[in-house]
Amino acid sequence: MINLKHSVLLNLIVVLLFACSEETVQSPRPKGYMRIDFPEKSYLKHEPSCPYSFEFPLRSLIDTNLSRVKNPCWLNIYYPQYGATMHFTYTPIKRDSLFQYIEDARKLAMKHTVRADDINERYYENVAHNVYGIAYEFEGNVASNFQFFMTDSNQHFVRGSLYFNMRPNPDSLSPVIDYISKDMYQLIETLEWKDKS
Repeated sequence: MINLKHSVLLNLIVVLLFACSEETVQSPRPKGYMRIDFPEKSYLKHEPSCPYSFEFPLRSLIDTNLSRVKNPCWLNIYYPQYGATMHFTYTPIKRDSLFQYIEDARKLAMKHTVRADDINERYYENVAHNVYGIAYEFEGNVASNFQFFMTDSNQHFVRGSLYFNMRPNPDSLSPVIDYISKDMYQLIETLEWKDKS
């Protein structure tokens, strides 16, 4: 009888020792994304024959050819390596039209509330250059991750929006969105009106 107790106790100790081993069960790895190494930021001043100028990133391309049909001061800034496009439009303010332009820009931004997890509004004011506006950053599975409008409240109104040429996936696009958003803020902070009125 004693031998049976010792045998059961010995088997229990052996089972417990093997159960406490550090060996873990392999589980499948989650789907991953390629690592993206971003180049150093460098900017160039863009001075078109329009009433504005701003700095844009050197690794991007500015296209004004397609926009000449609609408006000579509209342009697209392409990021071919990331499949992104920033659409930039300029509209001269007509009498009493500023409120309508601001409301249109706000409505276009708020269309993303259906899909956005969060919307961060950032008010911008540069008294020295007479530039005022709002930048919208969208988080989540949205078509446009960054939009803004800037104005001098008197003559000029510009609007920008960032889109990717692929299905939105916030997990994989997040580092690229953060990287390009810094370029959008650089554009906003260096935006100047040429007539300085």
